[in-house]
Amino acid sequence: MAKKSHGLGRGLDALLPTDEELEAGMQQISIGDIDPNTDQPRRSFADESLAQLAQSIRDQGVLQPIIVAPKTGGRYVIVAGERRWRASRMAGLDTVPCIVRDLDIIQRQEIALLENMQREDLNPLEAAAGIRALMRQCGYTQEAVAQRLSMSRPNVANLLRLLTLPQDVQDRITAGQLSAGHARVLAGLDSPDLQSALAKETVEKGYSVRQLEEIAALHKESQQPVSPVKPRKPHQMPAELTELEGRIRETMGIRATLTGNAKKGRIVLSYYSAEELEHLNDLLLRLEEM
Repeated sequence: MAKKSHGLGRGLDALLPTDEELEAGMQQISIGDIDPNTDQPRRSFADESLAQLAQSIRDQGVLQPIIVAPKTGGRYVIVAGERRWRASRMAGLDTVPCIVRDLDIIQRQEIALLENMQREDLNPLEAAAGIRALMRQCGYTQEAVAQRLSMSRPNVANLLRLLTLPQDVQDRITAGQLSAGHARVLAGLDSPDLQSALAKETVEKGYSVRQLEEIAALHKESQQPVSPVKPRKPHQMPAELTELEGRIRETMGIRATLTGNAKKGRIVLSYYSAEELEHLNDLLLRLEEM
């Protein structure tokens, strides 16, 4: 029998039922007896996406149990699976399958943050706010929270930096007008006025992350106030190479530029801070250990 463990170092595996829990069986709990987690890092639930999940639940049922923690008065609080719970209510279910875990408020907050971040359900500002709340509530340093969430410290630092962006830029990120990649580029600039201006220009002109990186690099080199800068038209690459370039950028967390074709080319990695260089070094060390 597997030893029961809810450590976060195993990523999403920490959210799956253990052998003991499967042997004990899931419980069907009334939806009305379950409360959402007020410390849930995710603040927005797209109506269209919920409606699609609700229809899937009507057709196939809830395929993955909701994880809950017991409260006083016979009630439960959601630890992981609030989106499934909301969709189940929308689908008209009376009960939902649950795994009950006895977790304190800190463990609940950590697991809720981990689930949303690893399933990419959070926008970058929600992830950053969740990390900041966890640090304040637990007294964690950036290094400690990075270890708890199986992230690199530079990635944590880069996320937290997003919370310093001007409110108008944050609003564009929340609205989905700017991606996480755009947000990281803007957060690397020192001037709030420049951040706001480039955010507005990016939305209006539809800059890719790569184009915005080029514009930001020009401003960093010149250290001049905001002025119209025309981005260099990117070389047209096959769609699969463009997708690969974006995947490298997102996976490594730093600027990556790919040029060439399917037979020959070049990948250039660029860093703009000591933290990004440290992050790259950490990645290379992990590869060497594999």
